[in-house]
Amino acid sequence: MSGCCGAPGYQRVFGPRFARRLARRYRRRGLDPASRRVVEFLAAQGLEGASVLEVGGGVGEIQLELLRRGAARTTNLELVDSYEAEAAELAAAAGVSGRVVRRQLDIAADPEAVAPHDIVVLHRVVCCYPDHERLLGAAADRATRLFVFSHPPGHGLLRALARLENLCLRATGTPFRAYVHSPAAMLAVLREHGLRPVHEHRGAVWRVVGLVR
Repeated sequence: MSGCCGAPGYQRVFGPRFARRLARRYRRRGLDPASRRVVEFLAAQGLEGASVLEVGGGVGEIQLELLRRGAARTTNLELVDSYEAEAAELAAAAGVSGRVVRRQLDIAADPEAVAPHDIVVLHRVVCCYPDHERLLGAAADRATRLFVFSHPPGHGLLRALARLENLCLRATGTPFRAYVHSPAAMLAVLREHGLRPVHEHRGAVWRVVGLVR
């Protein structure tokens, strides 16, 4: 998911080769630690019969784990179709194809095109979007019960690394950009949209924050 440069820039960085790598890693190792924390938070809150909306879920590995733990159905939103073949294979192998909907849509640009869901997930997404207020506000309004997102810590070292990464991307002509938004500012947006933080895991690279309505 990225609105920073539109679909072409996102496709160039996160294309089919990247999708194949993600799917292969999930088949071999399961969820990575940050993704597991997202799933564990939601499972602890109760998943039975829940509808889940994931923005920028890639090949859908978090959704598969939530379905295994009791969620009823999931909806995934992407800007591009890079992940679709791998996501379909994973869903079919798990026997949940009929419970997964995948759409190409920018929720920040057209939030009313998405129905409300019990749970909304944004994992490693907000750092790809320049306007965190617009993205988080639109996604928060779709969550009727739970919201969980991850983001890089906002300290100076990661900001410097993001600037270096963006310089490299610019030098290669890639329009994609990475963003390190203020954690306090992001939480303020979510609070304004009626969500209350109840959980935070402070990892070295990713912070996972869970909120309830």
